Amino acid sequence: MPASESTSPARPATAQDPQSAPRAASRPARRRRGTATDLALIATFAALLAVCAILPAISVGPVPITLQTLAVMLTGAVLGARRGFLSVALYLALGAIGLPIFTGGAAGLAPFAGPSVGYLVAFPFAAAATGFIVERLPRRRIATSIPLVFLAGLAASFIFIHPLGILGMSWRLDLTLQQAFLADLVFWPGDVIKNLLMAIIATAVHRAFPSLLPLRAAQRTSSAAPLPGETESSAARA
Repeated sequence: MPASESTSPARPATAQDPQSAPRAASRPARRRRGTATDLALIATFAALLAVCAILPAISVGPVPITLQTLAVMLTGAVLGARRGFLSVALYLALGAIGLPIFTGGAAGLAPFAGPSVGYLVAFPFAAAATGFIVERLPRRRIATSIPLVFLAGLAASFIFIHPLGILGMSWRLDLTLQQAFLADLVFWPGDVIKNLLMAIIATAVHRAFPSLLPLRAAQRTSSAAPLPGETESSAARA
């Protein structure tokens, strides 16, 4: 027998799943659409923050009362932790480079040297914390869980915004921590009301757009798993 001829039997060609190629080809397109949607949502909520900041404020001392807290918490509750953080960070960055989108139309780095610095620094972390908690609520209950979303925003407010705001006022106004704490108390009733409004709006948004929050890793894995019918049909084809 010539050396070029093989003695082993030829292997049968493996039939390719006709559905696997279109699925694989559609993944990059879905990824691009998801990235574009994320960028649009991040920019939209950064614009919402700017609008809430430049609306007329209530002067109660060195730090005025605005709707920024409502917008910050709503951004986190609607977009989730990562996109919420990026949206608020984008707003702060645009204001820092000169756009007049801080309270009263202020711009540049001056607000970061004033008594509001602690609140500004806390905003992206509060949005991320709110989003982190809301993302872990049962997906089917987010649209009806006003008390849970309210508590998520309230917790983020009192973990990040108020403590850092107190430290910022103490630093920039040369106040004791007790004096800064008393100055911060004036914001508490308004924050409770704003977080309640945030929860009502956020649950309504999730009711209208139930897939707006990003899927967590466990949910992505379960959603990517083939259905029983698909598994059986694949076995039959094999």
